[in-house]
Amino acid sequence: MRSRSFIHACTTLASVLLLSACGAGTKLAADQYALVKNRIEIVGQTRDLKKSDISPYIRQQPPPFLSYGEKTVFEERLVHLSEDKIRDHLRYMGYYDAVVESRVDRKGRKASVLYHIVPGERIRIRQLRFDVPQGGTFAEDFYADTLNVSVGPGDWLSEQSLEAESERSASVMRNRGYYGFTKNYYYFEADTLSGRDSVTLLMQVREYTRNETAESARPLHKSWIGDVTVERPSRLPFRDKVLADINTIRPGELYNEKAVNNTYDRFRSLQLFSGVGVELNPASEDTVDCTITLTPSRLQGFKVNFETSTNSSGLIGISPQLNYYHKNIFHGGELLNLGFLGNFQFKLRDQVRSDEFGVSVGVTFPQFLGLPNRIMEGSSLPRTEIKTSFNYQDRPEYTRNIVSASFGYSGRFFNQFYYQLYPLQFNMVRLYNLDPDFYKTLESNPFMRYTYQDHFDAGLSGMLYYTSGTGLTDLEPAWYARAAGDLSGNVISLFHPLLPKSDAGQGKIFGAPYTQYVKAEFTLGRTWRFGLEDGQAVATRLTGGLGYAYGNSTALPFEKQFYCGGANSMRGWQTRTLGPGRSGINTAFSIPSQTGDVKLEANVEYRFTLAGKLEGALFYDLGNVWTIDNTAAPEGNFDKDFYKSLAMDWGLGLRFKLSFLVARLDLGLKLYEPSAALWRGPGLWFRNDGFAVHFGVGYPF
Repeated sequence: MRSRSFIHACTTLASVLLLSACGAGTKLAADQYALVKNRIEIVGQTRDLKKSDISPYIRQQPPPFLSYGEKTVFEERLVHLSEDKIRDHLRYMGYYDAVVESRVDRKGRKASVLYHIVPGERIRIRQLRFDVPQGGTFAEDFYADTLNVSVGPGDWLSEQSLEAESERSASVMRNRGYYGFTKNYYYFEADTLSGRDSVTLLMQVREYTRNETAESARPLHKSWIGDVTVERPSRLPFRDKVLADINTIRPGELYNEKAVNNTYDRFRSLQLFSGVGVELNPASEDTVDCTITLTPSRLQGFKVNFETSTNSSGLIGISPQLNYYHKNIFHGGELLNLGFLGNFQFKLRDQVRSDEFGVSVGVTFPQFLGLPNRIMEGSSLPRTEIKTSFNYQDRPEYTRNIVSASFGYSGRFFNQFYYQLYPLQFNMVRLYNLDPDFYKTLESNPFMRYTYQDHFDAGLSGMLYYTSGTGLTDLEPAWYARAAGDLSGNVISLFHPLLPKSDAGQGKIFGAPYTQYVKAEFTLGRTWRFGLEDGQAVATRLTGGLGYAYGNSTALPFEKQFYCGGANSMRGWQTRTLGPGRSGINTAFSIPSQTGDVKLEANVEYRFTLAGKLEGALFYDLGNVWTIDNTAAPEGNFDKDFYKSLAMDWGLGLRFKLSFLVARLDLGLKLYEPSAALWRGPGLWFRNDGFAVHFGVGYPF
């Protein structure tokens, strides 16, 4: 009876996905056609011109792949409009006299369009000359930057490259004090009389803009900062010295656009203000006053996260999380975060269950403690975090308490690199109420015995994260990479001879052996997006991790080991039910707890719009965890044949894109189960624990 209800739940998810898509259909009139495909054919294509340069200028696109029933009604006029847009863009890129032709193929009620493109001629720059106003300091500042000019002899001539250079150069000059100076002061003249295949390019800076006449000319001069005023509501308690240290626009200093942008970003990074305005107004010929307006956001609130999963064995997992935050607890932008979490696993009509409760308190200061923000450069504020937590876990095999504390720093540099460094962190882990049968298992399995024992964990950890995305547009392909590491016990080991010892010779702190290990994890991912209207994307992720115990430890602590399964990992499995290696479920645990020292995982997910805010997904996961030198269970060890124990699953899901979050429902179906060396076909997906259903918040990666 229970199996049928689970099968019904899973098949319902698949039905909802298909019916939602089919329900979004578009009916065609008798004289209408459905656009099914656009093709781009470039004759004499060069490496500099790609189809992806052309496709955004096609004004009508077919519906996303797998959007069942959805149709795009073909319009002939949009084809001609697309030709004009493509031709204009090619000219902007420097392809002159380009030929753009189209052919519409109609078959039945379907239409496809071929865009045939002959790019046209390109002209190289033979020589670059400059002409700028003399007198004052402008010419000297301009010529000091000419080595950085992005166009020059040998480059192709194009409006695109000239606009980019004028924007770059104008930004440099604004950072050197020239307030109000823009790309519109730049003029370009190309002399083609000396040859058809190359030009002499004159780059001019005039004392009036492209929208003005010579009569409007005025000297280009530097400006200094005059009065600086910070305005905020009196109802927002905030220490004035903190505001002054965050602000990088200071009276008497030379105007610098970078300082203005840094000030804006620094105030925004406090996450305390819903609006930050930086207004500059000329006070005299060479003085600019600045007014910074701060609009406070909601200072306090709650955040809720919730995940749940189930499978055909009847095991249900529920993980709620509630966080209370206060963004200005000490009137200096300090963030208080009070968190409560739970993790409950159980079976209906069964007394076996696992309950976990946790509470944490953290305060984040918007500075390196002891160093004022005034001496910190850059657009982001460093942060210092002090955090402590308590975790209680009651399982059928044991009860465990974990007391943790940490002190660390976080921040950003070069705009796209983020870091966390915790030079001080510790965990105190105590186990009690051990089940007699579980205790016997530990006695006979040294690997598990050292994993599940009281221990004191003290060391440091760090994380470095990089993303190529700028956040300016969702159409950008975004790379990201994350490297994290833990190092524990090395400082304590220096005092090992002075410490009390256990019967096994392990050094002890506060009556428990201290841990000594190194752990590293690396993640690389990329997301490709195929247009805002289509809502299509392909997201990929590759994760690898390794932990190694040494010295005073012979196994990684349980809480530091890797695991697979769950709403964000191998979705054909529930959390901690996969691996290690080819191992089956460890019967020493009433509720599965499969972990390892090594982890490898790869994921790919195709996302597409179904209707409105409803999004569909198809995904594939590959991965597992393994142990190192576990002689009691060698089938779980990482060896040269590890690839034979890689698990595989696929699945489909729904995403509900609400205004404040993304709610997600995924059905994961096992393809290959390494513990049984079993390939699962459709007949086994809904039988014998062949699937898992997950509900979560946010995208899995």
